[in-house]
Amino acid sequence: MTRVFAVAIVLVLLVPLQQYGDAAPRDIHVIKHVIIIMQENRSFDHYFGTYPGADGIPVKDGKPTVCAPDPRSGQCVAPYPDHHDENGGGPHGAANAVADVDGGRMDGFVRQAEAGARGCLNPFNPACSESATPDVMGYHDGTDIPNYWAYARKFVLQDHMFEPNASWSLPAHLFMVSEWSARCPNHNPSSCVNALQAPGLPPDFRAGRPASQIRPPIYAWTDLTYLLHNNGVSWGYYIVAGTEPDCEDDAKVDCLPVRQDAKTPGIWNPLPWFDTVNADHERDNIQPIGTFLKAAKSGTLPAVSWVTPSGDVSEHPPALVSTGQTYVTMLVNAVMRSPNWADSAIFLAWDDWGGFYDHVVPTRVDQNGYGLRVPGLVISPYARPGFIDKQVLSFDAYVKFVEDDFLAGQRLAPRTDGRPDPRPDVRENMPQLGDLARDFDFAQPPRPPLILPVKPPTQLIAPAKR
Repeated sequence: MTRVFAVAIVLVLLVPLQQYGDAAPRDIHVIKHVIIIMQENRSFDHYFGTYPGADGIPVKDGKPTVCAPDPRSGQCVAPYPDHHDENGGGPHGAANAVADVDGGRMDGFVRQAEAGARGCLNPFNPACSESATPDVMGYHDGTDIPNYWAYARKFVLQDHMFEPNASWSLPAHLFMVSEWSARCPNHNPSSCVNALQAPGLPPDFRAGRPASQIRPPIYAWTDLTYLLHNNGVSWGYYIVAGTEPDCEDDAKVDCLPVRQDAKTPGIWNPLPWFDTVNADHERDNIQPIGTFLKAAKSGTLPAVSWVTPSGDVSEHPPALVSTGQTYVTMLVNAVMRSPNWADSAIFLAWDDWGGFYDHVVPTRVDQNGYGLRVPGLVISPYARPGFIDKQVLSFDAYVKFVEDDFLAGQRLAPRTDGRPDPRPDVRENMPQLGDLARDFDFAQPPRPPLILPVKPPTQLIAPAKR
């Protein structure tokens, strides 16, 4: 009887394992493919400020209890629903971040939008007119962005995801791939110095200078691809061809378009300028978006993917909200239809707040950040369904997750990564930073795909015909 009982116990214990093969996934290593989709310039309150259960716009009796002063009118502007597909936003450099936060009062948004340098070259940009009413206090809801809200309901919404740096897009993208934004006078990593607002900037190809006078920036410090390469972990950085989503002068709201593709280094394609990428002969890992879609279809995605938009699909004002949602839905659907879906984690975020209102005071970790709050979503077969993650997070958490999953917890740390640089701290180890692993239940049966229409019906108001 004892032997029969023991066999029965073993059989019972093995039943839940059969659906996974030899062993049930119990930890982070069930994830074999990490896909980071980075969109542009939206704050958390701007997209999810009315999402049920989230730390959204404070209200009492159905009315917002917060506002931002308007110097022009003398009124205080409360958040309001804005169903326009085309938005303007406001300036979003380091000085603007400080002014928007305003010592924790979170009330500088309208003032900064009105005072921002316009440099208007596109008369149809709603942020350009000096007499225009800023729309930075406007917000969208689930009737405007139904697919993003559907992902939040079915998977994970992060309501304390902060931009890693308190400034604009280029530093945000540098932190995303390297955990630092620096300026380097030469190719010695020890020469680099902290640069929150003005790291090595791309050459201005629009200035008409001779090619002999154009000098690309030097990114000599260590990036994540260096650790991935040394450990034989595959990666890809995928670019949508077109134009850059933002101005290379971050103080401007509008500018002439700058060409972007996989072979053109730029603000959203900084890896070609990293010494490590060139030394490792991995510039070919920077590829057009079509390569990502083909790899998803064939089930050959690399372990780590970054996906970067062009201006038209970026949601960076004045790009349309609807166009960005269509593009992101197409990417997510491609992964969900892929053989790789079964072991993938998609991290979706927006690179900075774009001047739009948010009421949460950023958590301070060092002289670089955090910046203002942005939307964050986790989409995976193992994501906790309908979970709102209230941990303090930033894009540093993406790097930490990749390191924990594929690199046995190795960090971009000067003392241990074999390539020391003078970065001020190891961002992945900051005590304020949460752990993305908590957004997953690796013991649950893998969840099926959620294929959504790429052009869902919305209440968005199309811009006037031009």
